[in-house]
Amino acid sequence: MEAIILAGGKAERLGEAAGGRPKALVPLAGRTLAAYQVERLARAGVDRVIISCALGQEGLFTEHLGGLGPEIVCAPEPERLGRGGGLRFAAARRRGTGPLFAMNGDELIDVDLRHLLARHETFGGAATITLAPLPCGFGVVDVGPGDTVTGFREAPILPYWVNAGTYVLGEEALARLPEHGDHESSTFPELAAEGKLFAYRHEGTWLTVNTPKDLRVAEDHLRAYPGWLAAGV
Repeated sequence: MEAIILAGGKAERLGEAAGGRPKALVPLAGRTLAAYQVERLARAGVDRVIISCALGQEGLFTEHLGGLGPEIVCAPEPERLGRGGGLRFAAARRRGTGPLFAMNGDELIDVDLRHLLARHETFGGAATITLAPLPCGFGVVDVGPGDTVTGFREAPILPYWVNAGTYVLGEEALARLPEHGDHESSTFPELAAEGKLFAYRHEGTWLTVNTPKDLRVAEDHLRAYPGWLAAGV
């Protein structure tokens, strides 16, 4: 089993908190962000991880992720290809065929990867994407008849799902990835229109690391729950 980690992010919004590193190599609770991902992939049976990264960063990823179990193969982009283009470029480094895991390098999620793969095989579609509930960033005011305020809810979960950035991609999905641009605005909508894209709903913890605040939240969570990502696969 192989996997791709999209790790070409420049960490611009992290600023000095990134320490000049690619976003996927920012340290969290003593480990790099991508190290947690690679170890979790290894527990799911992945033995080869392809890192889609910026040109010239191959040595950094090999240094920080080598020795974690899976073989680490870098696919440095000759130019900025976008996330979909990066996936396509990295997929050309595969040794085998069949479905593979793909994930964004700036996120941590405790999704059961083995179960995700099993559901993908059951669905029989071109790709399966992990979805997470959408939390509201504001408190919500409930209003009743006559504009009477009936209550308050702090940051409730909204009745929508968002793409959590962890996928299983089959051969058809990989073949239809764009050479440049974003797969979420091309490949995925096309597959969805054809009934070939399926959802895996995940209601566990999902952390993104885009800003210094995100970094602090992820750091606090990992220190409070050191075995969080080690549980399950």
